[in-house]
Amino acid sequence: MTSPLNPPTAPDWHADWLRVAGATPAWFDWALAQPFASQWAAVEGCPIHYLRWADEGAPRTRPGLLLVHGGGAHANWWRFIAPFFARDFAVAALDLSGMGDSGNRAEYSASLRAKEIRGVLAAAGFGPRPFVVGHSFGGYMAMAYGALFGAESGGIVIADTPVYRPDANGQRPTPSRPASVARYYPDVATGVERFRLMPAQDCANPWLVEFIARHSLRETPAGWTWKFDIGTMNGRRWDEPFHDFLQQTPCRRALIYGADSALVSRDTAAHMAELMGPQAPVVEIPAAHHHLMLDQPLAFISALRAILAGWVGADAAA
Repeated sequence: MTSPLNPPTAPDWHADWLRVAGATPAWFDWALAQPFASQWAAVEGCPIHYLRWADEGAPRTRPGLLLVHGGGAHANWWRFIAPFFARDFAVAALDLSGMGDSGNRAEYSASLRAKEIRGVLAAAGFGPRPFVVGHSFGGYMAMAYGALFGAESGGIVIADTPVYRPDANGQRPTPSRPASVARYYPDVATGVERFRLMPAQDCANPWLVEFIARHSLRETPAGWTWKFDIGTMNGRRWDEPFHDFLQQTPCRRALIYGADSALVSRDTAAHMAELMGPQAPVVEIPAAHHHLMLDQPLAFISALRAILAGWVGADAAA
């Protein structure tokens, strides 16, 4: 059953219960200290929440960069990534409908999520030819945006989102246990303890996993629960032509994937490269599983920065 719209209230991102216990590296502390704000855009009758990083003193001509999270996730997955791009780009990260602090819908679709991406790009005041980066399920939504509105975009980057060969023995990126009932916990600590990455994997940076877990919870009268509508997590979300979306996208495309990913193998990456064409960058990140920004955050930042710099440089030279 779909829950009502989440009210568009500004969360306190500095609340004590959101702080990671224990030591964290200096680069992470620096990233979280960079100023940002919660904002909303109304898209097809639904309030869409997004985080926008401050741009005081930065050139007004910077291209826009929108970051799109995975399934059941939220904009805070990008909190420690986005600030590294704020000098050269106008940066935002959105909560797709039914997730994070955005509103819920009666029905969800890739075309609606593509409109959400486009709506946030407009609401944020980003100029022409913005870039869109999508991780996991967000990569599929980036493909849908590219197929529908790619002529307006400077390019999309897909982060560990699989598009399988048609003869891949029915291989599909569905989770083993789709969410079917909301779960509630008596306190934050219990929720953090129950948090699991999907697909399951180890992570050498437990403080990052804890950061994500804390920002994935919200308090309700029934207890602490996850920040997503269970209606977004059913198997129907895969029943769209993402293979065609990727192949038909008129803008530039790129793929970043983990060498140890449970979803994107080298063969799958090769197939996606065939769909994208010979000019599309494909980057494999060593020692990274599916959740690239948790496993190898600095390597992911470097790979993404290199791709975007190449595209921006090509535009400048044109």
